[in-house]
Amino acid sequence: MVNEAIRRHLPSRFILKGEISDWKRHQSGHCYFILKDTESQISCVLWSRQYQKLKFQPENGMEILATGHVEVYSTQGKYQFYAEDLQPAGIGALQIAFQQMYEKLKAEGLFEERYKKPIPQFPQRIGIVTSKSGAAVHDIADSIWHRWPIVRLFLFDVPVQGEGAAEEIARKLDWINRNNKQLQLDLLIVGRGGGSMEDLWAFNEEVLARAIFRSKIPIISAVGHEIDTTIADLVADARASTPTKAGVLAVPDRHEVLKQLGMVQRRLVHSMHSAYRTAREQLRTILASWVFREPQGMVERAWQRVDMAGLHLAGVIRERFEHLRRRLEQAKDIVRCLEPVRLIAGQRLRLERMQAAARQGLSKVLEQKRLQLSAAENKLTAMDPRAVLRRGYTITINMRTGQVVRRLEEVDVGDVILTELAQRQQFTSRVEEMRPGKAGDVTHGQKDNRRESK
Repeated sequence: MVNEAIRRHLPSRFILKGEISDWKRHQSGHCYFILKDTESQISCVLWSRQYQKLKFQPENGMEILATGHVEVYSTQGKYQFYAEDLQPAGIGALQIAFQQMYEKLKAEGLFEERYKKPIPQFPQRIGIVTSKSGAAVHDIADSIWHRWPIVRLFLFDVPVQGEGAAEEIARKLDWINRNNKQLQLDLLIVGRGGGSMEDLWAFNEEVLARAIFRSKIPIISAVGHEIDTTIADLVADARASTPTKAGVLAVPDRHEVLKQLGMVQRRLVHSMHSAYRTAREQLRTILASWVFREPQGMVERAWQRVDMAGLHLAGVIRERFEHLRRRLEQAKDIVRCLEPVRLIAGQRLRLERMQAAARQGLSKVLEQKRLQLSAAENKLTAMDPRAVLRRGYTITINMRTGQVVRRLEEVDVGDVILTELAQRQQFTSRVEEMRPGKAGDVTHGQKDNRRESK
C-alpha cells in the first residue's frame, strides 16, 4: 500500500541528466540500464518501441538527457525510471549516430577505394534516383544536358526525407540492379538538395549505405550543399558536393570533347600529310632506279641466269649418269668373277647330300621306334590276363560282389558265379557245395563245385 501511495504522488514526467552504466539490451528488444551522477543513481527501463526511434546507439559512459517518468516497482519495492526518449548531453544525437555509423562501416571496409567502381567516360543512359518534386532533379538534368545533350536520362521517383525514406531508396536501387538487363543503365545518380541534418538523415542510414555498396552499377552521390557529407557520399563510387556538380562528374563537356577531337583531327591530318610526302619521295626514288630506267636489261639478265642454271643442271645430270654407269660395269665384272653356274651346281650337290643324310637318319629313327613298339606290344600281351585262357584256364567272377574269385572264402553257397573262357565265352552257375583243398594238393585254392548251367 505504501509503494502504491508513493507512486501516485510522484510527478508524471521527469528530465534526468546522467551517465549510462550497466547498459543491457534483452533479446526481447527492451533495454535496461542505470543512470547515475556524482551523488546517486537510478535503475532505468527503455522499451523496445522507444529504442527503435533513437538515432544513436547508447553506450556505457555516455552522458545523456533522459525524458520519462518514475514508478515504484511494487514487487521489489524500488524506484524505476521509464525512459521515453534519450538525447546525448552536449552533442546532438544525430551527430553521435553519424559518428557511430561511420566507425562501424569504416571497420567493415565499405569506404575503401579498392571497392570503388570506375565512372564510365561516355555514358549513354543515366538513372537519377531522387524526388521528382525536388529541385535536385532539375539541377542534375540541366547540368548533364548542358554538357552532354546526347545522353538519355531516366528518373526514379523516391522520397528523400522522412520516416522510411532510406528503406525506399535502398529498395529502388536493388530493383534497378535486378532489372538493368532491360534498363541498360551505365550510371546512377542518387541525391537531393540541401537541408538540415535531420532532412538529410535518410542518406546516413545503414540500409541505404549497404544498398549503394552492393550496387553493380556505378553510383554518384549528390546530397545537400558542399559542406554536407553523408554516409552515402562515403560509400558511393564518386561524390558530388551538389546535385549540379553531379552532372559535371557524370558526363564530359561536349565543348572539351569537340576541342580534343579537333586536336586529334589536326594531328591525324598532319600525320597523313607527312606519310604522303614520305611515300611520294620513296616512289620517286624507286622510279629513278635502274630497274625502271632499263627494264629490258633486267629481263635479259634473268634469262641469262636461267640459261646458266640449265647448263649447270645438264652437266650435273651427265656426271650422275656416268657415275651410275661405272658402278654398273663394276658390278657386272664382280658377277662374272663369281661364276654363278658353278656356285649353283655346288649348292645343288650340297642340298642332295643333306637330303640323303636326312632320309637315312629318318629311317634309322623309324626302325628304332618300330622295335620299341614291338617290345611294348609283347609286354602287353604277356600281361594280358585273358591270354592264359587259351591254355585252358578260366576266370570266375562272383555276380553278387562283382569281384574275381581268388579264394574259397570269397563265395558262399547259393552265389551265382560267371565263368569266362577263351575268346570271351561265358556261362553262369550256382554254388551248391564248397570243398576246401588239402595241404600239398596241386589244385589248392581251386573250387570243386557242381555248377548249374544257365
